[in-house]
Amino acid sequence: METFENAFLRVLREGLAWLGWVLPEPALEAMARYAAMVREWNERMNLTAIVEPEAMAARHFVDSMTALRAFQEPGWPPDPMGWPARRLADVGTGAGFPGLVLKLAWPALQLTLIEATAKKARFLEAVTRSLGLQGVVIVARRAEEVGQDPAHREQYHGAIARAVADLPVLLEYLLPLVQVGGIAVAMKGAEIEEELAAAQGAMGRLGGRLRDRWDLAWPPHLSPRTLLIFEKIAPTPTHYPRRPGIPEKRPLR
Repeated sequence: METFENAFLRVLREGLAWLGWVLPEPALEAMARYAAMVREWNERMNLTAIVEPEAMAARHFVDSMTALRAFQEPGWPPDPMGWPARRLADVGTGAGFPGLVLKLAWPALQLTLIEATAKKARFLEAVTRSLGLQGVVIVARRAEEVGQDPAHREQYHGAIARAVADLPVLLEYLLPLVQVGGIAVAMKGAEIEEELAAAQGAMGRLGGRLRDRWDLAWPPHLSPRTLLIFEKIAPTPTHYPRRPGIPEKRPLR
């Protein structure tokens, strides 16, 4: 019978080959150790409903790696292991997706993981220690609070979120963290037209505009993915983000 690690790595390699990314073996092995920790800790807390190695590799790790396309800049080498340092905030990261996967693929990344649930933040700290990762900061606070903190407000080259909230709410979490000229990346499913239409007002108020939309081709066993990349073109007004809970209760229109 195939071990958890072997099954995980087999599907991970297949998915990365499909996406066109190549990573060295130590990075892949670190991802396998990370996946094993997710499964182990999941017995004590609700990190994910996906625990089978093949599904975890595809739906968490390969899925997270799709976001690399949003950050590659002209002139950078094709291998993200050689990319220069950038500051990235992962909002509502949960078990660390996509942020920790991106960090393992892009070691120079300076990563801030924002996760309001304390027990999930403890898991992220344990993974960071176990894998010996440098340049990772874990912030156990609400995104609305972090977005008003001068240590984080408009301090990042990029901010990203995966399956956190509807787009008008998500932009109020992400754009206040991003410096002018940076990007906010929303990882969404294929059916996005209604959310995009509803987010037009939020974009304008928060200082952003839609720069790119990528509808990604997928291996047959995965659902389609849309990456939305928003450019920060003006400072976010100081009263955004609003108090915790307000963006979700009263989304910007």
